[in-house]
Amino acid sequence: MNDKHLSTQFDAELGGISTRVLEMGGLVESQVAQAIYALSNFSNETAAQVIAQEDKVNHMEVDIDRELSSIIARRQPTARDLRLLIAVSKTIGNLERVGDEAARIARTVQRLVNTGVSSRLRTPVGDVSFEASLAIALLRKALDAFARLDTDKAIEVIKQDNQIDEEFDGLMRKLITYMMEDPRTISASIDLVFVAKAIERVGDHAKNLAEQIIYIVKGTDVRHNPVEQLESIVR
Repeated sequence: MNDKHLSTQFDAELGGISTRVLEMGGLVESQVAQAIYALSNFSNETAAQVIAQEDKVNHMEVDIDRELSSIIARRQPTARDLRLLIAVSKTIGNLERVGDEAARIARTVQRLVNTGVSSRLRTPVGDVSFEASLAIALLRKALDAFARLDTDKAIEVIKQDNQIDEEFDGLMRKLITYMMEDPRTISASIDLVFVAKAIERVGDHAKNLAEQIIYIVKGTDVRHNPVEQLESIVR
């Protein structure tokens, strides 16, 4: 078997891995969106569907990880190909955790529905949904950047994560005020605090994905660097 044929096979395997990652990313993005729909509409049924998808996400992570190990053992990749495989391994871990956050939100929805407090939570739930829309959009942009290996878009994702952090901080202040004004909502509002934190983590995972894209393309680890210095580091 000639080197060109081997190279073509390897490229096909790398392409297949990337496709599987994007498929997994699409699934967890949908999971988060469904979890927020369940919260906005206090839908026990939709929440149950989100939780049911958790096993599928977990199995996808295990399958992709197994495939990664096989490729590394058989192909012994170097340079950018090896960086891609290492980054993919970290990326699927982040995506699996996004799925965990979606399931956590869904379980909170079930708890809220079962306690019957939904009628008193419309206003803070609307604020949480806005934070979620930012996080979902950020995750989608990170996945698009991964599909194109677009470092400029990856930098945008990292910068925009601050917006979600600011929204989370503002939401915490609103929820504290809400609890002080209506003590009957304290327990449910605390649940919403954990939902808001789960959404903030979705944004963090999108940021982590973006950092891995830069690592794949540039071979530069930009974790823990100030956002203001990113462009100069990458270029």
